[in-house]
Amino acid sequence: MSDLNLEILAYEQTPLGLLFLRRRELLSRPGTVVTEVTLNHEFLMSSLYTDSERILSERALEMHAGDRLKVMVGGLGLGYTAQAALKSDRVAHLEVVELLPQVIDWMREGLVPLSAELNNEPRLEISQGDVYRKLREPPSELFDLILIDVDHSPDERLAEENVSFYSVAGLEAARQHLLPGGVLAVWSYAESSPFADAMNEMLVDVSVVPVSYQNELIDEQRTDWLFFGRRPT
Repeated sequence: MSDLNLEILAYEQTPLGLLFLRRRELLSRPGTVVTEVTLNHEFLMSSLYTDSERILSERALEMHAGDRLKVMVGGLGLGYTAQAALKSDRVAHLEVVELLPQVIDWMREGLVPLSAELNNEPRLEISQGDVYRKLREPPSELFDLILIDVDHSPDERLAEENVSFYSVAGLEAARQHLLPGGVLAVWSYAESSPFADAMNEMLVDVSVVPVSYQNELIDEQRTDWLFFGRRPT
């Protein structure tokens, strides 16, 4: 299904609602083609603006001085968080935990811009599952970095059961999955003082980093918020 500027690559019914993957040429930038995901006809993510997803990985790596790092990424999306982490040769293994098998299929079937690069990355493992549930359970292995890019924000979640992660108790459980000195990083499109306070109770070296950009599609400056903290050594 397509027209001159829009091609629907996939549409899937999921437990979270109707998921669309689409590709289009921007009328405001002829020749610029972007890949976008919508959920229940609401915009979810785009290949046009990926700075904050990449900075989530880059800053977390800056906070950890080690080598042979084991990384977990919660949420595959279009793959930019994973790609940014894998650009570092200090990352030995990266596991992505993605809730929706349809999103994993898009990557494996070559439907998204990073498919070829990530499908050929030997350090990458993609598994289907609920990262929040995984972080609530006792750990079977420990990670140097855990990067979460799933919900819109701590207050606007894709599923209500995710709320426990953003509490002191949820962060205490998640912290057990980190090696001493390991870093937890969380993406959000909105600031959240209560979540920052909870992180300060459970982690050290906590910081909240705003990433601003001019969204030309809506002619508005937007700011994403990145939360970082470290498990004490």
